[in-house]
Amino acid sequence: MASPEVEDTIDDKPMPLLEHLMELRRRLMWSIAAFAVCFGVSYYFAGSIYYFLAEPLAQVLREQGNPDPHLIYTQLYEAFFTRIKVGFFGGAFIGFPVIATQIYLFVAPGLYRSEKRAMLPFLAATPILFTLGAALAYYFVFPFAWRFFASFQDPTGGGGLPIELLPKVSEYLDLVMKLIFAFGITFQLPVLLTLLAKVGIVSSASLKKFRRYAYVGMFVIAAILAPPDIITQCGLAVPLIGLYEISILMARWVEPKPVED
Repeated sequence: MASPEVEDTIDDKPMPLLEHLMELRRRLMWSIAAFAVCFGVSYYFAGSIYYFLAEPLAQVLREQGNPDPHLIYTQLYEAFFTRIKVGFFGGAFIGFPVIATQIYLFVAPGLYRSEKRAMLPFLAATPILFTLGAALAYYFVFPFAWRFFASFQDPTGGGGLPIELLPKVSEYLDLVMKLIFAFGITFQLPVLLTLLAKVGIVSSASLKKFRRYAYVGMFVIAAILAPPDIITQCGLAVPLIGLYEISILMARWVEPKPVED
């Protein structure tokens, strides 16, 4: 005789609406506190963080004969608000795992034990994939993209008027943050599709069926999020295609199996 299956129960207990709101308030306070701490630390080290983000551009400018690359700001408050942006960037980037954990702790009591076990790998994979996407942008895309844009400098000038790249700190930071978050968020594609397959909304067969349309969509997304150069756009679209193929394999692994009669 087969042993009885372990009962798949929900650990939640009935709570009044006020207690649910208090629990939500508690999780929000922890999330805000984590962001505030990470923001403060990031603001304190804003100079070092910004130099780290600016290093790919500085390296490209040195390669092109500029021994003393620098960035400029043209408004009195621009440098200050740049530090604020760096603080927000660091607060969101570093504090994300804590915030995601608080979200999970809030919804976990309403999940079955099997659903909790299914969610934990995705909770762990989310920051890892985000970091991988950000690293791809920083170490691969930035050097190629900045080299392409800096190649339009003309130190001699065709008509005696040199053309020199003098990037502004705020505009450079906005572009860098946009690309890092774009790569990090789009690298969540396997997590999203695998979760959808887990609950039966999509299947590996449907993902295969719409593969060609997905490939076109990847290049459209890259054209929207990345700068208007083919290197950066391919640097985002090609990894997305690879992640889509990984998602098909993951979906086949986790999707509900048909019940045999």
